[in-house]
Amino acid sequence: MYIGRFAPSPTGPLHIGSLLTALASWCDARAKQGKWLLRIEDVDTTRTQYGAVDHIFRSLEHFGLTWDDEVVYQSQRTELYQQALQYLEQQQAIFWCRCSRSQLAQTGQALYTGTCRHQLHYQPACAARLCVAASTYIQFEDRVFGNQYADISQTVGDFVIYRRDGLFAYQLAVVVDDALQGITHIVRGADLLDNTSRQIYLQQQLGYPRIHYAHLPLIVNHLGEKLSKQTGATALDLTTNPSPVLWQLLGLLGQHPPSCLQFSAKDELLMWAITHWQFANIPKQLKLEHIF
Repeated sequence: MYIGRFAPSPTGPLHIGSLLTALASWCDARAKQGKWLLRIEDVDTTRTQYGAVDHIFRSLEHFGLTWDDEVVYQSQRTELYQQALQYLEQQQAIFWCRCSRSQLAQTGQALYTGTCRHQLHYQPACAARLCVAASTYIQFEDRVFGNQYADISQTVGDFVIYRRDGLFAYQLAVVVDDALQGITHIVRGADLLDNTSRQIYLQQQLGYPRIHYAHLPLIVNHLGEKLSKQTGATALDLTTNPSPVLWQLLGLLGQHPPSCLQFSAKDELLMWAITHWQFANIPKQLKLEHIF
């Protein structure tokens, strides 16, 4: 069974780039009669913005993107991440690193130099890094960008899965959640493409099944920058007719909805999208012009 998910971080309201990802993920799941789950990725509680979760809910509901099952919050799953970390420590797959950012910067190296690799047991005020052996090649087939192949010992190196401040890193949390929720297909933005190889490696270390990945081209602003909270992307307007926005997004995704549906009821437009969904039509380029 197909199980997909949308997993926004509540660091601010959803914007049009977020909606593009949600729409593609939702259509792909619904077209395959699968489930579409909603997960709030608030593992970094220091970045959570008040009211953002409520805006996410209202935005998805406004645009007709209904989800299945209960919403999962990463901030409530610390015990699960701790169990995964303990397993990795038992397997001697991690080490505890006390190097500060300034110390790492002084090395002049892009990748971690392995200074603390001998510390295999818990150390207070340390980060946990996953040990990446030399010549660790990861290959996967992205449904949009095709074959991806990298030696992550050269592109990533030993990466952090537990932070010095006591918070679990995104990489560990997302891998544990995807596995425990039974996610089979992930549709997300191309800005996360370089995370996928390290997540697959972490899946392997934890004995989790492989997931099918698809990374979408990004909507950019007039400067060619990815739309984001950092580049001033505006929040979705929840007071207007959602259909024209959905219609334009489906066009950006290569689905070519008929013009007669541009101002139709959103349920009618979304039903057309499910019925005519063609993932192969999604453009294979890293940027999409912001036309809104």
